[in-house]
Amino acid sequence: MPSDTYTVQRSVRINAPQKRIYDQIADFHNWTNWSPWENLDPALKRTYSGDESGTGAIYAWSGNRKAGQGRMEITEGTEPSKVQIDLVFERPWKARNDTLFSIKPEGSGSQVTWSMTGKKTLMTKMMGIFKSMDKMIGPDFDRGLAQLRATTEKSAAT
Repeated sequence: MPSDTYTVQRSVRINAPQKRIYDQIADFHNWTNWSPWENLDPALKRTYSGDESGTGAIYAWSGNRKAGQGRMEITEGTEPSKVQIDLVFERPWKARNDTLFSIKPEGSGSQVTWSMTGKKTLMTKMMGIFKSMDKMIGPDFDRGLAQLRATTEKSAAT
């Protein structure tokens, strides 16, 4: 029997300590440095509320058709190893996803795993006929993790 959820997951090794990576993820103000979706709309409207970073931090966005509209809230920030996010999309379709960043020490750096799990809605099932969620979102995760690595390793070098 097919699952009623999907999961997209990617990992990367970053040559930086966990804390430096955690700070990039747990503070939504830093997402403009590395998120793969930040440049979809040059006029994107961003709203920050709740706590400055970590548990209770909230980021909402509203943009063009590509960027859509939604909201993220950090439901658990365990420094320096975990950031759990409740991700809600309002446009172009409604969806709610659990997103997790896991940061583990590895050698002189850290292993970062980004995963997102969501319920298969009618829309995601229809899109899945043509392309799996992993194939649709996975490349964005790869790009975001590469940008996170570049940003974090650059800040480690300075």
